[in-house]
Amino acid sequence: MNNSPEAAAKIAEYLLEIQAIRLQPENPFTWASGWKSPIYSDNRLALSYPEVRTYIKKEMGKFVKSHFPEAEAIVGVATAGIAPGALIADELELPFGYVRSEAKKHGMGKQVEGNIPVGTKIVVIEDLVSTGKSSLQAVDALRAHGAEVLGMASIFTYGFEAAVKAFESANCKYVSLCNYHVLIEVAAAKGLVKEEQLALLADWRKSPETWGQ
Repeated sequence: MNNSPEAAAKIAEYLLEIQAIRLQPENPFTWASGWKSPIYSDNRLALSYPEVRTYIKKEMGKFVKSHFPEAEAIVGVATAGIAPGALIADELELPFGYVRSEAKKHGMGKQVEGNIPVGTKIVVIEDLVSTGKSSLQAVDALRAHGAEVLGMASIFTYGFEAAVKAFESANCKYVSLCNYHVLIEVAAAKGLVKEEQLALLADWRKSPETWGQ
């Protein structure tokens, strides 16, 4: 699912350093779904740091080219996937578009924005994948539009088993620059989490819907 271990670790280090990802195992966050979580990710913060933004752009460019050499266009998932998607399209010198969560209720009523002709071989870009539900809704919309979805790539994933199964069921290849396992290893090496917190962090990933209840 990942690229080189060195690049994955470097991205984890960057995301922790700029606090795009925060770890609070003993003071968990509450997600919109109601789930309790020891981690909160907002990779959009990376856009404010040129060094981080450029590193992610170049690594994702290489990553996409390696996994999806036939790509003819890049499509970001609104809204968080739009900016990284545009950066990666620029890096690869490919056309770019984005897909909304639903069709506009005015104007042209589009859900897929940009010039993405029927049959175009595309790679979908997300900043983060959790359960995969909204990501795969975007894939469904793009397939309905007539695009050939080669797969999806993200900056970070929690690596939930439910997401792995969802992508398999949808017959959609999925790869990620960095994941939860690598992040925790880097955080532990940098002293950001204690040894006794590692089991707690591992338990959350196994059963996120019931953790902390």
